[in-house]
Amino acid sequence: MQGLHLTADLYHCACDAVLMTDADTLARLCRQHTLEAGLTLVDEKWHTFPEFQGQPGGVTGMLLLAESHLAVHTWPERKGVTLDVYVCNFQEDNSRKAEALMKAIVEAFQPGDQQRQQLLRGDADGPAEAGELLLENVADVAHFGFRFERRILSRQTAYQRLELLESAALGRTLRLDGRFMTSEAEEFFYHEALVHPAATAHPAPRSALIMGGGDGGALEELLKHRTIERATLVDLDGDVIDVARQYLEKIHRGALNDPRATVLVEDGAAFLARTSERYDLILLDLTDPDTPAGPLYTPEFFRRCKEALSPGGALVLHIGSPFHQADQVRGFCRTLRSEFAYVRPYGLHIPLYGTYWGLAVASDSLDPVAVPGETIHGRLEERRVGDLQYYNAQVHGALFALPNYYRRLVADEA
Repeated sequence: MQGLHLTADLYHCACDAVLMTDADTLARLCRQHTLEAGLTLVDEKWHTFPEFQGQPGGVTGMLLLAESHLAVHTWPERKGVTLDVYVCNFQEDNSRKAEALMKAIVEAFQPGDQQRQQLLRGDADGPAEAGELLLENVADVAHFGFRFERRILSRQTAYQRLELLESAALGRTLRLDGRFMTSEAEEFFYHEALVHPAATAHPAPRSALIMGGGDGGALEELLKHRTIERATLVDLDGDVIDVARQYLEKIHRGALNDPRATVLVEDGAAFLARTSERYDLILLDLTDPDTPAGPLYTPEFFRRCKEALSPGGALVLHIGSPFHQADQVRGFCRTLRSEFAYVRPYGLHIPLYGTYWGLAVASDSLDPVAVPGETIHGRLEERRVGDLQYYNAQVHGALFALPNYYRRLVADEA
């Protein structure tokens, strides 16, 4: 079973049209390059589809190899082709042969654009790694992933696809619409960084609002500050809250049931439009801007958040990857600076997100960078904020010490 699996998606192919519409022509080409690559042909099957709405039909076909297979499918009306080459490495390593075959056929189609992928299949004596490998992309240019031994649940809510997975490394892990949200093992990176820099910089936060955050992790961190008298959590998707209550106690640690907390299932924009409350802290613990949370990333919503802040209050949100999502990060900083006197971007590496991640504190009077480390340490002690795995007085300053590329990215917005 051990082997190499190659795929290629070809676009805007400039080859002779007959190569995409005539099965015999395509079959001869594939046989030739298969034999030249040193692979062994054992059988084949080809089919040309009839014309459809005045467009020529494409060809689908397969060569069965002693080493495994080659599959080809053409879409002449789109000038597109998909290729699939798999070879096992049972008696010898056939990887170079597979790569040579794929290269030759791709060149024959002369694509203007292409997308190539490869996958190492199996192992000699059983699975090389146990579990289900799930991948996520960052800005469509970088991919990362994790293996999970157990899928606890997977269902479509009213707003998004919700998955709960489990692995020895990450523990229970929440995934929404194919994006990793939080996990038991490393949630402290994100939740502590989202909450404590602004909460500790504030001299005495008493009221707070969390938009999103249905897993309860940000709420749990916030309630560690004993100055907090009331905290309101508003999440659009009640299923996330229900799943967190049932399965993610290690993340929220009972905070969703804390008497200081009010948990609401509601649209965040609608809630802000009707509330007359004023908050010392507003935390936007949201999914990404291209999700149902998109309307909560607009200038109008930031302005409404500002109106809902008490004097001296601050807004906190994550703004994306400064490296992979530079335009988004720059744009958010520009928008925030149009509304707030102080906008302080910061960041840290978040293991579950696969990259260095940006956040920001925005306020008309609270500047977290100006608060000395001694003051931060004293407030943590005074409020008896314990059980922190990432944040401390020294880390507070380090979070806002931006790498040069990040500093340059937002410098023209200052």
